Amino acid sequence: MIAFVDVDYRQEQAAAACVLSSDWGDEAPVRELVERVRGVEPYVPGQFYKRELPCLLAVLAKAGGPIDAVVIDGYVWLGEGRPGLGGHLYESLGGKVPVVGVAKTRFLSATRAVAVVRGGSSTKPLFVTAAGLAVEDAAARVRGMHGPHRIPTLIRRVDALCRGAAFADDEG
Repeated sequence: MIAFVDVDYRQEQAAAACVLSSDWGDEAPVRELVERVRGVEPYVPGQFYKRELPCLLAVLAKAGGPIDAVVIDGYVWLGEGRPGLGGHLYESLGGKVPVVGVAKTRFLSATRAVAVVRGGSSTKPLFVTAAGLAVEDAAARVRGMHGPHRIPTLIRRVDALCRGAAFADDEG
């Protein structure tokens, strides 16, 4: 299974979402999960992972096993030897599950990122980084994902899931 994960924040709570697929090119998920997390850490510049990582680990714990790869919205590496959220996630998963980062904006020090053009957006690439998988292979998988637009279908879906379902009601 491939796990696509994302988090949405509202004040001191978060909704972590996970969309599971059986293949990189799938159009529809096999399963969707949302985990609410209360009392999240405040945002601290340069330490974003401290806020987001516990949320991602909570929703991944609900996914069960085995996960073949995790795709995040963001960077695995921010620069040489400098892990981003994905690098910290890879380490938290014991270095056993590849993590692929798909970022929408360029981070200048992320020199390992591979620009991926999808859809008709030749001027706005996605930036792919990876741990546990060669970045060129990760970029090829992202390039081949389902969807006619810049953002692949399942990445769009997990974003919508965490934003929409997370705070639809106040139970928790």
